[in-house]
Amino acid sequence: MAPVTEIDLRSASVRELNGALHRAEPGTSWRVLHPGGAHNLAVGLDAAVDVVIDGHAGYYCAGMNQHATVTVHGNVGVGVAENMMSGTVRVRGSASQSAGATAHGGLLVIDGDASARCGISMKGWTSSSAATSAT
Repeated sequence: MAPVTEIDLRSASVRELNGALHRAEPGTSWRVLHPGGAHNLAVGLDAAVDVVIDGHAGYYCAGMNQHATVTVHGNVGVGVAENMMSGTVRVRGSASQSAGATAHGGLLVIDGDASARCGISMKGWTSSSAATSAT
């Protein structure tokens, strides 16, 4: 098993995180520590990398995803997985408004609740919500 690269957002910026993820080799694994609700985490990924965010994320987490697997262990703000083309985004918490908006492919799983406009203007993607499928 390949080692996991950890980035702690107490000492690194979101720009540094996203830059490292954009340069990442396919098949690598990443862990984001102490996200503290920061916006724009793991956006624009276009390689098959695995990213785990340990904590709450703000607006637009994992937006414009292609090929990556992003798991958030916490809640997310507006626009998680917005404009996703492929890959998987899993939220092990709840999502605010517009989750998966304008997605064209991929899989979005929200283990908790999703607010208004979830999947608005979706085209060819799949979503799952534990709260929705349980009723």
